[in-house]
Amino acid sequence: VQLQASGGGLVQAGGSLRLSCAASGSIFSINDMGWYRQAPGKQRELVASITSGSSTNYADSVKGRFTISRDNAKNTVYLQMTSLKPEDTAVFYCYATQALMHYWGKGTQVTVSS
Repeated sequence: VQLQASGGGLVQAGGSLRLSCAASGSIFSINDMGWYRQAPGKQRELVASITSGSSTNYADSVKGRFTISRDNAKNTVYLQMTSLKPEDTAVFYCYATQALMHYWGKGTQVTVSS
């Protein structure tokens, strides 16, 4: 499974961005998909996840601001981010799980200026 993320960039505080992550390759039976992020000097943290049945989970810090969604026909997961804060600045990584395997996409930088 290969994951291609896009949609990062520079935005002012209070702004919005939408990240996309498309899966390709042996994509049958992909289970969970989602996003982690890693800010400078910090550990990677789970931002949001979504199961194949569209159950979602969010980090407390993004609840009410971020929305994760998934298009199973396109094997793509999205992260709509609104009301962005400078502390959301990080490299965002998408992931997908398949059986016992865990796949990562290359990170996409999100920078929120104050």
